[in-house]
Amino acid sequence: MYEIFDHTADLGVRVRAATLPDLYADAARGVLAVIAGDLGRIRPDREARIRVEGVDPTWLLFDLASEVVSLFTVGRLVGCECSVAVDARGLDAVVLGEAFDPARHVLAHEIKAVTQHGLDVHRTPDGWEAAFIVDI
Repeated sequence: MYEIFDHTADLGVRVRAATLPDLYADAARGVLAVIAGDLGRIRPDREARIRVEGVDPTWLLFDLASEVVSLFTVGRLVGCECSVAVDARGLDAVVLGEAFDPARHVLAHEIKAVTQHGLDVHRTPDGWEAAFIVDI
């Protein structure tokens, strides 16, 4: 589950999940929702794969969120779904979506970057929690 919150001139994403892969997948969906708004209006016609190397959960989140932003800014992919697998050397993510079509898609925000401010991933008694800020 993700929620988006206001943060001065930026937006924040807070995520809670039972497992680390679910946390990352929900964080990616949070980024997708900041960009595209209603994810239900996007067709899962195209697949994009992301590989992030590393072992620190916080930096894996930062790099994944940044890569998801790049899918839109560079690849013009508006995403609607994400799945993540974590291994000993990093994570693999699959983002489903479609090519941006200005006649069909109304963007909610343009993300300039994922910031390190407020970046946090930690284990809780119920699983995992994370937060990060995006510069819009």
